[in-house]
Amino acid sequence: MSQTYDIKTAAVIGAGTMGRGIVMCLANAGVTVQWVDNNPQMLEQALASVADTYAHNVRQGRIDQAEADARLARVSAAADYAAIRNVDLVIEAVYENLELKQKIFRELDGLLKPEALLASNTSALDIDAIAAATKRPEQVLGLHFFSPAHIMKLLEIVRGAQTSPAALQAALALGKRMGKVSVVSGNCHGFIGNRMLHPYVLEARKMLLEGAYPQQIDAALQGFGFAMGPFRMYDVVGIDLEWRARELAGKGQDAPQVQVDNRLCEMGRFGQKSGNGYYHYEPGSRQAEHDPQVDALVLQVSEGLGFQRREIGPEEILERCLLALVNEGAKILQEGIAESARDIDLVYLNGYGFPADKGGPMAWADQQGLADIHQRLLALQTRQGDQWKPARLIGELAAQGKGFADR
Repeated sequence: MSQTYDIKTAAVIGAGTMGRGIVMCLANAGVTVQWVDNNPQMLEQALASVADTYAHNVRQGRIDQAEADARLARVSAAADYAAIRNVDLVIEAVYENLELKQKIFRELDGLLKPEALLASNTSALDIDAIAAATKRPEQVLGLHFFSPAHIMKLLEIVRGAQTSPAALQAALALGKRMGKVSVVSGNCHGFIGNRMLHPYVLEARKMLLEGAYPQQIDAALQGFGFAMGPFRMYDVVGIDLEWRARELAGKGQDAPQVQVDNRLCEMGRFGQKSGNGYYHYEPGSRQAEHDPQVDALVLQVSEGLGFQRREIGPEEILERCLLALVNEGAKILQEGIAESARDIDLVYLNGYGFPADKGGPMAWADQQGLADIHQRLLALQTRQGDQWKPARLIGELAAQGKGFADR
């Protein structure tokens, strides 16, 4: 039998920042939402915050009062999982912990009607491991919203090994109703966007130790057209998120590349929210101001690690950050994680502030010519080691005189 899903009602688990944004996405799309959080106070605050956002939208003339009332009327607090047993879809938006997510999915699986879909808003965790906690793995998928969820256009829909085509269709249809740019990704660590982000920020962090400063790196990437460079991005997201994740996992804290982050976090410099991060922020301002203290810290950390600092120019910054993105993107394509180069570009244009006029990292690489990209990666491999080994697909396409778009 071919199951089709019509999503009219949904539940969201978790009343944090992501949960709030997701609830609004659903309510705005005409879906009735029940909201669950094990902390009643937090849920109350979250409901008030959603009401505030709608009131603000009315004041700005984005929606009228009747629309704001209709959206708010679709959202209600639910006491527990039993209260949401009849919904068509549940989206779990609790913090990134696999055991916790598996426990929630196991409980939900036992309670929900058999045709309900189960989705996780994880940004990196294994969807198959989450689905394995249920007896309905064909109805489990990832719905990775980007923060703030009610504003950001991108939605990564992650298909597990057993996710059914009908479940994917339902997710794509919902994405469309929510006005999202939806891209289907296979299941791997970090999916499309965050998996590519990892080598990109790793290069930025290595260059801090080798001789560059945060402002220099950000200026080069913003000059290329990015909405913000990696260090400004970390200040906006919160430097402490990855720091706490490393603490929790009990691994990764000793890597040289994260020592600057670690020192900033130990000083309570978590980014924009605390007034100081890689940059300084005046009270109530989001304006990132250069902070000489951070430069001094970078210098101290890199010299302490035994680095001989050298001048690093904007050309090298762009070369290393962009080619890291492209090479990882090529691996994602050759593994079949993304269905096309265009999908990868859509992720980067809509979720990561890649300059629109350059068309996305894969389109940019095609404009350079893949034979040229291949040579440049080989040169980096010679200078800096095997992490730069070009993805097999780049060599293959270059040899045929083709680009990523031809695939």
